[in-house]
Order: sequence, then C-alpha cells, then structure tokens
Amino acid sequence: MQYVAYYRVSTLSQGKSGLGLAAQQEIVRRFVRAEETILQEFIEVESGKKSERPQLKAAIAFAKQQKARLLIAKLDRLSRNAEFIFTLRNAEVDFVACDIPDANTLTIGIMAVLAQHERELISERTRNALRQKKRQGFQLGKPENLDLEAVEKGRAIRIENARTHQANRQAAELARLYRGQGLTYAHIAEKLNGNGFRTRRGKLFHAMSVQRLVLRFS
Repeated sequence: MQYVAYYRVSTLSQGKSGLGLAAQQEIVRRFVRAEETILQEFIEVESGKKSERPQLKAAIAFAKQQKARLLIAKLDRLSRNAEFIFTLRNAEVDFVACDIPDANTLTIGIMAVLAQHERELISERTRNALRQKKRQGFQLGKPENLDLEAVEKGRAIRIENARTHQANRQAAELARLYRGQGLTYAHIAEKLNGNGFRTRRGKLFHAMSVQRLVLRFS
C-alpha cells in the first residue's frame, strides 16, 4: 500500500515549532507497515474553521495521480466543519485516519454533521442567554452576578462542552472499538495517550476517565 500523508497545524507558530506536527508524524509512522510506503507528506498551516486548504487539494490530487491512499493521523486534525468532510468525501479519493481506521466516509460524515449541529446549538443558546441577561438589566461579566443558578448553569455548560468536544467524541469512539476487542479501561487509556489524545483539560487519560468518557457518549 502506498500512502500520501496529510498533516494540519492550526497556527503558523505550530508550523514553525513542530508543535503537534511531530506527534502526527509519529502516529503515521507507527501506522504504516514495513512493506508500505509514504510517497509524500503535505503540511497545512491554518485554522480548522476554514474549508479552503490548498495543501489538502494538492495531497488529494497527488494521491489520485499515484493511485495512493490519503493518510491522516487523527480525525480532529481534519476539521470541525462538516463542509470540509464532504469536500474530502466528494473528492473520490480513498483515505484512512490512524486513530479510527475502521471509520468510513459515512461515519465520518455523520460525526462531522453532528459536531457542527451541536456547535451551532451551543452558540445560539449562548447568544440567547446573553440577550436575556441584558434584558433583565444584568451587567455581564461581574462576579456578583454569579448566583447559585448561574453557577449551576455554568456547571451544565462545562459538562455539555465535554460532550461536544470533538476530540472527546473521537476518543470515545476509539475506546468503544477497543472495548469491543476486550481491552481493559487501563489498556485503552495507554493506547489513547500513546496516540496523542488528551482530556478536554489537556490531561492524560487513566482507567477511570476512559470509563467516564465511554459512559458519557453511550
């Protein structure tokens, strides 16, 4: 099998420093077998909210030309925008993501649509809540406005953010696949950490946090 690797870093500083890029490259190297080949690597430096990616287009064109497979380290490096996933699907190029190799264009498309829809709902609820507070005469941003109800709302938002965090969703999907293979939560935590996944707060996974993650997305 021949591959064309595609990596994306969110900022120019990440691109220069290699932050995130080295981890993606290491994941790809571990994924590719000894008899397989990476023909070329394409590195994109831009925001995940943008759908226009010249390096992705170049990678797709090169993969088509070489009849190779597009290889991506982690699905969360693709995009948080469903339009991007659909562009990739409609390009008619075979691709695989190292973190969820069993995923296909259908499942990835569904994940992208759900993530975008949930993001839009959260954004709309936030705007509505701010408008309501202003109508009630609150000066937003002052600590004295944080009554018990506001604290509870904040807690609920944090829980919802954990559920809608795309990397968490992908880690949960991978954890369910590993559970189906009979792996323990501790072993799954090792695999997630080894693949570069972290909790929403940037911490390493452990057995208990993996179990909570799986239950949260069940």
